[in-house]
Parts: sequence; structure tokens; C-alpha cells
Amino acid sequence: MTTTPIQTLPDTYALLLEKTSQSGFTMASDPLTCSLLRTLAASKPAGRFLELGTGTGLSTAWILDGMDQQSTLVSIDNDPAFLALAKETFAADPRLCLQLADGGDWITANATEKFDYIFADTWHGKYLLLDEVLELLNDGGLYLIDDMLPQPNWPEGHAAKARQLMDYLDTRTDLLLTRLNWASGIIIAVKKSSGAD
Repeated sequence: MTTTPIQTLPDTYALLLEKTSQSGFTMASDPLTCSLLRTLAASKPAGRFLELGTGTGLSTAWILDGMDQQSTLVSIDNDPAFLALAKETFAADPRLCLQLADGGDWITANATEKFDYIFADTWHGKYLLLDEVLELLNDGGLYLIDDMLPQPNWPEGHAAKARQLMDYLDTRTDLLLTRLNWASGIIIAVKKSSGAD
């Protein structure tokens, strides 16, 4: 697949990337993945968005850039230092609610919430409490994960976990899936309508 240049960067991205580099955060989603996040965000006007794993806010910047002004994004992280960078960057954006919380605790406490778009970029919602997070999706909602292709920072045994995750998602009859062997390896899933066969 030929990779074409990304059209434009979010206004906040360059400065945030510099701050991220200085902070020592090394788990950021790559720009190709982020570009896809932005494009898909634009498909959910007046949508409710959830990001599990804010980090310093790099992927958050792209999601916000694709959202319209009637949409809202809740983004969760458990690291106060990294979340502080995101808060500083996005303080003026009323569409965003940043929350310092353990992912598992937040998912359990918000089990009745519904979202149109979920980007799970941390263990919770991906390798932990996956079923619970998929229950948060509205019909037609997007569930997105990255880092499904082998990564140099994967610990011993992680490849097997990634394979088990992909195999499990294939068994879900309530989802339509596409795997992309592109960027860091992406899975896009859509929650089928409860009335669908």
C-alpha cells in the first residue's frame, strides 16, 4: 500500500509533540493512525466520543480536529503528569472532558454510558474489560484499536495476547470488523444494529 502524505496537522499538534518528547512519553500513536482517527471522527456529527488512554493528548488533538462543535469527547488517563500536558493544551476546548482515573474503575463506574466512537489505546478496553467497553457502544458506533502489528516495545508474550484479542473480536457477532496491516496495525469495528441479523 502506498502511503500518501497527511494533508494537515492539527493546530496544537507540533507544540504538543515537542512537549511530549520533553516529557519522556514514548507510547504515542503514530501520525498515520491519528490521521485515520480524525477522518473517522468526522463521520460522527454531534457524536459522543471516548478515548481510553489520553497520554499527553497527541491522539486527542487529532480526534478533536475531526469532531464537529456539537460533539463531545471524554478522555481518560491514570498518569497525572502526562494528563497535565493535555489539560494545558486543550483548556480552551469545551468539547473535551479530561479525567484522571484508573481505566478499570472508570469503565465500571460508567457502565450505563453510551458512545458513538471509542478509541481504546490502553489495556483497559482492549485487553481488559473489553466486553464491558463494547457494551458502551451505540448501534453504528466505531471501536478502534491500534498497535496490532508487532511493535519493538512489546514485552515477551505480548504477540500471543494480541493474537488472542484479534481472534476473540472475530467471534463477536455484534461487530463488523476490518483489520488494516497499515501504520501500527489497526482494527476498525462497527457495532451492528440490535435489529440486524
